[in-house]
Amino acid sequence: MEKIQKMGLLTGIPVINFHAAGIDVGSMLMTVSFTDTFGNQCLYETNGFTKDLKALVALLQEQGVKDVAMEATGVYWMSLYELLEDSGIKVTLINPSHYKNSANQKTDINDCIWIHQYHSCGILRHSHIAPDLYRELRHYIHERTVIQVQKSDTLNRMHRLLTLMNIKFQHLISDIEGAGGMKLLRAIACGITDPQELLSYINVDRFKAVREELLDSLNGIYKEQFVTLLQMKLEEYDFFVHRMKKYEVLIEGVLKKMPDFYSREEEAAVSAQKKKQGVKYVRKNQYGIDVKSHLKRITGIDLTQVEGFDEKMLLDIISVTGTDMSKWPTGQHFVSYLKLSPRKKISGGKQLGHDRSKTSNPATQAFRLAARSLAGSKGNWGVLYRRLSVKKGAKTANKAVARKLAVLFYVLVKNHQPYDKNKVIEQEQKRQEREIARFKKTAHRLGYTVQKVA
Repeated sequence: MEKIQKMGLLTGIPVINFHAAGIDVGSMLMTVSFTDTFGNQCLYETNGFTKDLKALVALLQEQGVKDVAMEATGVYWMSLYELLEDSGIKVTLINPSHYKNSANQKTDINDCIWIHQYHSCGILRHSHIAPDLYRELRHYIHERTVIQVQKSDTLNRMHRLLTLMNIKFQHLISDIEGAGGMKLLRAIACGITDPQELLSYINVDRFKAVREELLDSLNGIYKEQFVTLLQMKLEEYDFFVHRMKKYEVLIEGVLKKMPDFYSREEEAAVSAQKKKQGVKYVRKNQYGIDVKSHLKRITGIDLTQVEGFDEKMLLDIISVTGTDMSKWPTGQHFVSYLKLSPRKKISGGKQLGHDRSKTSNPATQAFRLAARSLAGSKGNWGVLYRRLSVKKGAKTANKAVARKLAVLFYVLVKNHQPYDKNKVIEQEQKRQEREIARFKKTAHRLGYTVQKVA
């Protein structure tokens, strides 16, 4: 008969953070539960004005609070987070869904009490928040993206106006935003309606369409109202382009503040080499500043050598994750943070499928776009994408390749290791050798022999 071993009385979850506080964040009301200097739990309510938030921070410092947990509620948490961070108090930002199943009526007071208790016991998990300099960079990039979307919307409205005027040249050229397309639009906005005169503004030989087709496409219905609207849309377009360049200046200013991985001598050598190469042509929506040199200076490696990585995509990622990869112990932790890792649902010892969690993380979206751009690539990453797409579908292939790119990004940035394309080629060759060996084994079992065609 088995003996029962007595272990003593059942105890609760031990308290780890003795000088902790929990804050329920609202638009105009902050509800706080904290432990004072005597070890008593106290409740405090205050308004969301700046003077009240500063008084709250001073109170927490006076009571010896060293660690604060609060939920990520919209953008209301950001102001209080900045003040707490500047005061030296450690802030743990949590996902509200991590404690939503608490057995209690949901009120502001109950929420802050539960956050306080959970955080005192070390149960809550901290969300990744980039340092202040990277957050500033993220704000500028976000606003530039918003302006870029508005510019694209303005171009779509120009397309609509051209259709109303029965002008078809936008269907014959590859991009209406190119040099030739914009010259034609500005000429039409100036009141020029003769197709022959309009074609004199562009180099017809650079277009795939023949001259006769372009002449027919420019023979439209030039009503005054449509021309006036086109003038206004061009003014809006010029405003958005100018505003995007303003944000690029701010972005470059933040990048210059970031610490250098290079020494000053190496940085001067890279700048001299860049001047010799000259200025390259900047495509639409790409940055007019030299983002590549800044990224290489900050990380110490040229990440653009990786197939699918470009300057815009890398800047989006670094503005969210930063360059300190020590926050994630392994690459698996990193892709889990990005929600690119498979999340199996297991119950009763059986796999019931996968969790399809959605995220609006800009870094995740950047990795997915990078993976999607490899669909037509002739390199090894493109071969991998198409092979997975045939086997498991494009959606699964996109996530799988994005995960591999994220792990590669993590390893390169953490180890400051230059990208070696030969390693990818070697891995692909080993995969082919395994497939050939498997095929030969199957053929031998069926009584066939396999010979390589010369």
